[in-house]
Amino acid sequence: MFIDGSEIIRGDITQKGYEKKRAKLLARYIPLIQGIDPSLQAENRIPGPSQTTAAAPKQQKSRPTASRDERFRSDVHTEAVQAALAKYKERKMPMPSKRRSVLVHSSVETYTPPDTSSASEDEGSLRRPGRLTSTPLQSHSSVEPWLDRVIQGSSTSSSASSTSSHPGGRPTTAPSAAATPGAAATTALAGLEAHTHIADLHSAPPDVTTGLVEHSYFERPQVASVRSVPRGCSGSMLETADGVPVNSRVSSKIQQLLNTLKRPKRPPLKEFFVDDFEELLEVQQPDPNQPKPEGSETSVLRGEPLTAGVPRPPSLLATLQRWGTTQPKSPCLTALDTTGKAIYTLTYGKLWSRSLKLAYTLLNKLTSKNEPLLKPGDRVALVFPNSDPVMFMVAFYGCLLAELVPVPIEVPLTRKDAGSQQVGFLLGSCGVFLALTTDACQKGLPKAQTGEVAAFKGWPPLSWLVIDGKHLAKPPKDWHPLAQDTGTGTAYIEYKTSKEGSTVGVTVSHASLLAQCRALTQACGYSEAETLTNVLDFKRDAGLWHGVLTSVMNRMHVVSVPYALMKANPLSWIQKVCFYKARAALVKSRDMHWSLLAQRGQRDVSLSSLRMLIVADGANPWSISSCDAFLNVFQSRGLRPEVICPCASSPEALTVAIRRPPDLGGPPPRKAVLSMNGLSYGVIRVDTEEKLSVLTVQDVGQVMPGANVCVVKLEGTPYLCKTDEVGEICVSSSATGTAYYGLLGITKNVFEAVPVTTGGAPIFDRPFTRTGLLGFIGPDNLVFIVGKLDGLMVTGVRRHNADDVVATALAVEPMKFVYRGR
Repeated sequence: MFIDGSEIIRGDITQKGYEKKRAKLLARYIPLIQGIDPSLQAENRIPGPSQTTAAAPKQQKSRPTASRDERFRSDVHTEAVQAALAKYKERKMPMPSKRRSVLVHSSVETYTPPDTSSASEDEGSLRRPGRLTSTPLQSHSSVEPWLDRVIQGSSTSSSASSTSSHPGGRPTTAPSAAATPGAAATTALAGLEAHTHIADLHSAPPDVTTGLVEHSYFERPQVASVRSVPRGCSGSMLETADGVPVNSRVSSKIQQLLNTLKRPKRPPLKEFFVDDFEELLEVQQPDPNQPKPEGSETSVLRGEPLTAGVPRPPSLLATLQRWGTTQPKSPCLTALDTTGKAIYTLTYGKLWSRSLKLAYTLLNKLTSKNEPLLKPGDRVALVFPNSDPVMFMVAFYGCLLAELVPVPIEVPLTRKDAGSQQVGFLLGSCGVFLALTTDACQKGLPKAQTGEVAAFKGWPPLSWLVIDGKHLAKPPKDWHPLAQDTGTGTAYIEYKTSKEGSTVGVTVSHASLLAQCRALTQACGYSEAETLTNVLDFKRDAGLWHGVLTSVMNRMHVVSVPYALMKANPLSWIQKVCFYKARAALVKSRDMHWSLLAQRGQRDVSLSSLRMLIVADGANPWSISSCDAFLNVFQSRGLRPEVICPCASSPEALTVAIRRPPDLGGPPPRKAVLSMNGLSYGVIRVDTEEKLSVLTVQDVGQVMPGANVCVVKLEGTPYLCKTDEVGEICVSSSATGTAYYGLLGITKNVFEAVPVTTGGAPIFDRPFTRTGLLGFIGPDNLVFIVGKLDGLMVTGVRRHNADDVVATALAVEPMKFVYRGR
């Protein structure tokens, strides 16, 4: 039974009787309220079950709530309304626009059941002064009473009448009518809670005793206030930040702006990286079935000693002087044009005289303020195209005679070439300020508006010197160079580009240069007056070591095949082998591959004169396919199987290993069919060749004479690997590079490695040089290479190599032959 205030006006009940009846009805809900009027505390009684049952029929009666007539307005009612308004003004809080149950807008699915435990309260429902405590109604253990309250609140809220309040007008109050005491409890505290915290409306029942509660301090939440709609204005239903629809006199655009400002401008940072964050938390568990190395620890592999008793030249320059004066007409180098015709043959006499002229010019004719421009030890750039080996050879030996350090680089094509910027960084770090070139090459370089060679991006300021014969001064007869090329001083600097794109310079000392020439002479069995056909770049790597340095030591004749000729005629190098009866040839697997495609119709080709076919990139996994296919085609044309000699090298360690022909005492060649799955875990497992998941590699021969080789682990301390484990090849020899020029940090890590045993003891009394080659030592002390450190790709705990990707791409190309191991 709910008492309507209009009964007082019509005289049905007195004010005192009204208050008694209301107090009786609300007695069982009084513990919900803090700060009840003391005048009502004395009459608070919780009705018994019989009283509640007896009162139920009376509660079903309800009077019509039509508009009231002004004749029945009571002074008592007016005073009560004025007192209530005065209290609200003291609180300075807006009146609720409508006392409605919030459950109208909350479905049963979204309503949260009451929980008596304090641990279940969320951040928005922390207890504050004036908040409600636990009630007896919340002690129900079943869900049905809670659902009943939700449904009752939803059904009775539609009959709640509105309360309007606006400036300048008389407030009118119409208490809401409800059907049952349960519904009254559900809609109890709507008016007060609308001003305390809108978020709390979902977790507390509404308040019907707003006028009875003492006004305590409430925290004003930072949400939109619920204000009344002025009379005559059509208020639109808005949604606050907590999703409660309210009537507001604030415009919808302003309310939307407020709601937008309450949201964070962007999602939390973690939401962008949820997947990665979860993956980081997931610890990689090792596969229990992954293969693991089971062999014994490897030991240091020692190469054969350098042959004793053989007369050795004291230095490379002394050998050049000897051949230039005693064998001046002996051919040294033959250059070919793009049609394959020999355009010039450089003799040893010409090489010696021109190099002497250049050394004299560099030391005496280049002055700055009447002082020599260059001093011994200065670095000089050599800029020569791949089609001009003659002038490069003169410039290289001229710098050695003048005690200058040559730095061979590629010819820059444009002013903003990305590769040339890295070369410019190398030149700047080396302190290069002079570049040597030819007249034809200088004319092809980009020019500035003044007609001089343009300043390349990233390059230091350079002076250009053309070293053609007419620009060189003839030295006096009594002038002799004072070159000392046997010590630890730097002989030349070779550039190397890492996988990150940076360019570094590997310094090679005079002692290393001489030791490399002697070791190659012994390993390859070079003899005087032999002819070598060179297809490689003569400015660096094996093309420089064999075609420019070791050839001069042995007075060999080198036929240099330019790259442009190879593109026009891939068979040109084979034709020159036949024409010059060359005893050795220096190629890459690509050259063998191209010649296979162009060999049709060539009947007069014979390779019977070759005793060594050196494959410079024989360590790559696809080279074995080229070697086998080349042998199958040209074996009928005089090529012997033992002639093919793969080798492995790196800019830091120079030549690491090379296969020897049987007449030089080398073991027979071997192949290894390895499981790709085992290699991905760094383990060597022999497999069968019929499978597709295998890698077939060939040996790259034995280690160089006078060298010591070991295999160490890739990560961390360089511990020795086991016999069935893949690691990095390290070399200790006098024929290796000495440092990265100007880079002391990485120099110590690469050129001064100290391999140790599992017990931590050093294995040798001299430091080792890391080669960057990944491999192992096989039967007969043969070296096998399966990849490079620069091409290593690690996925989880598994390793893959970029060379394998290239080999796979070559395998699927529709060629006339099949690449083995793919």
